[in-house]
Amino acid sequence: MRALSISVLAKDYSERGFWRKLVDFGRTAGREVIEKALWLFYAAERPETPKWAKATVYGALAYFVLPADAVPDITPLAGYSDDLTVLAAALATVSRFVDAEVKAQTNRTLARWFGTSR
Repeated sequence: MRALSISVLAKDYSERGFWRKLVDFGRTAGREVIEKALWLFYAAERPETPKWAKATVYGALAYFVLPADAVPDITPLAGYSDDLTVLAAALATVSRFVDAEVKAQTNRTLARWFGTSR
């Protein structure tokens, strides 16, 4: 994604929409997709994460939340592959902000939703 499209997507992001998507489609999307989305979300919520990284994260999360994307989420097996690709690209860009605390916070959330963490 180009920087312009990320900033446009970031404006469409809403925390409420993010949590709604996770709750409604978490089991369908699968643990791996949800884990990556939560890593990004919790990293962006930290005050020390710079604005450029937050914009990247919120752009990726907006893509995840918005119903219109390259591969419709209702498509069997492949529906969340594009979402995972976008989340992975954002993670590669902001990975230094996904620290042990972010991962621990994510694991606690995943344990509540999916059972014991890995």
